[in-house]
Amino acid sequence: MTRTAGILLHATSLPGPHGTGDLGNGARAFVEFLAAAGQGVWQFLPVNPAGVGGSPYSGASAFAGDPMLISLVDLVDEGWLTATELPPEIPAARTDHQAARELRDVHLRRAFTRFRPGREYERFEREAARWLDDHALFQALHRADPGRSWTTWPQRLRWRDPAALAAATATHATEISYLKFQQFVFAQQWARLRLAARVRGIQLIGDTPIFVAHESADVWAHARYFQLDEAGEPARVAGVPPDYFSATGQRWGNPLYRWNRLRRDGYRWWIDRFTTQLERFDLVRLDHFIGFVRYWEIPASDPTAAHGRWMRGPGDDFFHQVRQALGRLPFIAEDLGSVTPAVRALRDAFGLPGMRVFQFAFDTHDDAAGFLPHSYLPNSVAYSGTHDNDTIVGWFEQPGPRTPARAADERAAAIEYLAGPGARHLHGPVHREVLRALYASGADTVIVPMQDVLGLGSDARMNLPGQAEGNWRWRVPAGALTDSVARQLRDLARVYHRGAASRTTR
Repeated sequence: MTRTAGILLHATSLPGPHGTGDLGNGARAFVEFLAAAGQGVWQFLPVNPAGVGGSPYSGASAFAGDPMLISLVDLVDEGWLTATELPPEIPAARTDHQAARELRDVHLRRAFTRFRPGREYERFEREAARWLDDHALFQALHRADPGRSWTTWPQRLRWRDPAALAAATATHATEISYLKFQQFVFAQQWARLRLAARVRGIQLIGDTPIFVAHESADVWAHARYFQLDEAGEPARVAGVPPDYFSATGQRWGNPLYRWNRLRRDGYRWWIDRFTTQLERFDLVRLDHFIGFVRYWEIPASDPTAAHGRWMRGPGDDFFHQVRQALGRLPFIAEDLGSVTPAVRALRDAFGLPGMRVFQFAFDTHDDAAGFLPHSYLPNSVAYSGTHDNDTIVGWFEQPGPRTPARAADERAAAIEYLAGPGARHLHGPVHREVLRALYASGADTVIVPMQDVLGLGSDARMNLPGQAEGNWRWRVPAGALTDSVARQLRDLARVYHRGAASRTTR
């Protein structure tokens, strides 16, 4: 496998004129930056419609693209808006999820009035048929009666009686057409970005959360695959036990799967989901990979995750059937957390690269030494941190959830590891020293969050687990993607033989 390197940066964090980063000029400019920096990979967070608080991990669809990522500027090129109709720029240093979404809805509706479906749209409808109709109807019903859960809809509609579905589709035909148009535009703009990446030899890596939101078209349309009660509410929910991030664990609240029913149907829903992901990405990170071996089951009535229990996941049967359907397994296993020998065995049985995170190398847990860069095996992906961690500078300088004494011990150990035995000071800024160690490691792939490339502090972190507000808002500071930054990355890639990834074809 070619040694390569890349950057983790969600599309919302890009520069952009209308409240958030999008798939337009800012994204294409970032592809050019990656190429100039000798990078071969761009990793995203999930690009499905973001959920509460802007979280990309709790969206209302596991299949649809997020309309908030649509570039309004690119609609002018299509002839659906005029340049004079574009709204004034929103000079937002951080993502304004509400403003960005409302602005796009207004202007996409205007564009929709000028849109005339043709062969390209008809082909999109056919190819997206496995999810598009359910998504559009679900969203149209929500917009007609905002604030209500699908579990409060009339019973015939809640449980998808065919006659009730047909009547609702007819009633909301215009809104459904508009929502399908949104997805068509997203698909067009994504295809343009992916082509630009391929031309430059940049692989795109996506992210698939193992669980989906209860308030989603997926659960409503496929209720038989989820652990729901007679009213359609979750009977048991997902999360993780107490760990480094939280003394009471994390209660995510997503409904759990009925894996036996999914197995009987050949995991068709999952295979359709992966198929959609691989139409957008070259590789996909499987978030919470341990959940395919065992998952933390929490009674829905419990306010925390502290009293859950481990349950068995689908294991190797799942990946055998996925590989048979797809012909390959282009996945990265997010094998972090309560990793057991069974988790490692499943990962290795299918040759999936796991994740190695520098920040975890100096903790007190038993596996800490496995996160030291000198120990990385080729079939792994090395990170300085993830979207859930503090930045490297923040981790190095601030205790965070650690005691001050524990943070000081980890800092001293990191200095000695990076600068040499007995060292009390680093030779350079911590983020550059960490990048050098990762690039020098044996891991085939190194991916660094943009915040760590730029050496930013804790105020630039993307997400603080357990905190409901204020996450997912960080954006690249204006003028930060300089030739100097690109040259530093390119030099690291050259010295440690990390050439740009070869063009991926399908």
